[in-house]
Amino acid sequence: MTEVSSLTGRLLVATPALADPNFDRAVVLLLDHDEQGSLGVVLNRPTPVGVGDILLPWATLAGDPGVVFQGGPVGLDSALGVAVIPGEEGPLGWRRVYGAIGLVDLEAPPELLAAALGSLRIFAGYSGWGPGQLEVELGDGAWYVVESEPGDVSFPDPERLWRAVLRRQRSELAMVATYPDDPLLN
Repeated sequence: MTEVSSLTGRLLVATPALADPNFDRAVVLLLDHDEQGSLGVVLNRPTPVGVGDILLPWATLAGDPGVVFQGGPVGLDSALGVAVIPGEEGPLGWRRVYGAIGLVDLEAPPELLAAALGSLRIFAGYSGWGPGQLEVELGDGAWYVVESEPGDVSFPDPERLWRAVLRRQRSELAMVATYPDDPLLN
């Protein structure tokens, strides 16, 4: 088996050619990537469900928009909290994933994290790939892999995140941001 280079903390940006409707123009933050598989959350799929509707204690700490995001098609009955906490040490109830980005223990009392939180998003479900599955998709050209920034987790206009991430690239990827929503209407 070939060694897997970790992409944890990076973004997967769906290419216009990706045909899976679950990932149309998706921006996925990879929270874990190793030889056992990959797990991430789609950062730009807000739902109409308010955080207070399912996790009332966390509602005041969730960033705008204060809704639950659909993290992916797997485990839609589970919730993940992704938070940005600046500094070297994070509080109890938070586990660093990459840089200032980490996972929140949603069973912990919110007041343990309130003072340290830079931003928080709640995700229903996640995106998952079995061993080698993501590498096949990358080889097929389904995803662009780019560096994440802490602000991606709480981007204020999630519907614009796909274009914004592509636009900030210093390569030909910046041009992909201009790709029309429906090329047949171009």
